[in-house]
Amino acid sequence: MLGGCGGNKTEPEDSASQQDEERVIDESKIHIETADDVKARQESEESQETEAPEGQVVSYLTGEYVPEAVGRRRPVAVMLNNIQDAVPQSGIANAGVVYEAPVEGDITRLMGIFEDYDDLTKIGSVRSCRDYYIFYAMEFDAIYAHYGQAAYAVPYLEQDFVHNLSGLSSYGSEVYYRTTDRVAPHNAYTSYEGIQKGIELCGYSQEYSADYDGHYQFAKVGESVELENGTAANKVSLDCYSVNKPWFEYDASTQTYKRFQYGGPQIDELTQEQLAYDNIILQYSSYKVYDQNGYLNIDPITAGTGKYITHGKAIDIRWEKDAPYGVTHYIDGNEQEIRLNTGKTWVAIILNDETDSIAIS
Repeated sequence: MLGGCGGNKTEPEDSASQQDEERVIDESKIHIETADDVKARQESEESQETEAPEGQVVSYLTGEYVPEAVGRRRPVAVMLNNIQDAVPQSGIANAGVVYEAPVEGDITRLMGIFEDYDDLTKIGSVRSCRDYYIFYAMEFDAIYAHYGQAAYAVPYLEQDFVHNLSGLSSYGSEVYYRTTDRVAPHNAYTSYEGIQKGIELCGYSQEYSADYDGHYQFAKVGESVELENGTAANKVSLDCYSVNKPWFEYDASTQTYKRFQYGGPQIDELTQEQLAYDNIILQYSSYKVYDQNGYLNIDPITAGTGKYITHGKAIDIRWEKDAPYGVTHYIDGNEQEIRLNTGKTWVAIILNDETDSIAIS
């Protein structure tokens, strides 16, 4: 069975029809980055790079100083199981950015974006791809790791520029392994060594594309973003995700948001510590339903609105893109691209008719 390695045939794991619905792009809602935008971002990045300790660079994922070998290596975006039988996840605390989005059956699936994973022997459990996650992964120039895929994702995975590592590929057993503590399909994991082996077998470059210059704009290391005109955000409840019903609670002592779901703290199995994030982005997105099985066609391209939450405050934002696979820009009420606090970020993709089920207090 072939799969992965960019452009090879990829067989669907799921039983949905393989008829793909074309994505229609409203070009009027695509953000075109101006020369001034590029100059301002590059000047900020260059300023931080000159201040970085020797041998370190500013991470594209967290805005923090990291070893150059880590910070200038393409990250890997790993699809993570999030049903109750599959928690706690392993290795998720190492992800600099985590995406959460709904899939069929009212559950959510996570995608962790990792640059610092060299010491991890267990990452997962790993689950299958949905097409919209490919767009989110490409925003970070990431290598995309998944175990299977819905049929609707196949045309996207077969594009040459999508560098993926599929568990259903002929080399899948080199990248992934199964444990005996959980039943399939909730027991497939990967590791640093497995990912590196897959990258080698597929011949993927681990250097960022020459034209990639990062995703987020961060505060300088040692400085902070304070949303002076924001509203209180000490608790963020996402009941729009009706099965796991996650929420975040702000811890002023660490200036991070502790993550909860399924009625209690969400922890990393390896560290036994609760997940915590410096930034939360709520990204409201339009969508359609592909078929009677409930497969979602979430639109990762057409501009929308949302919230940016940090340090106990929340503000309204809107989001837009340069190009279908380009980065998402988050714009505040002053028409300025937001700056994030350094550290980890949780991005929650919210269906645009479910926003009334969000509570921020």
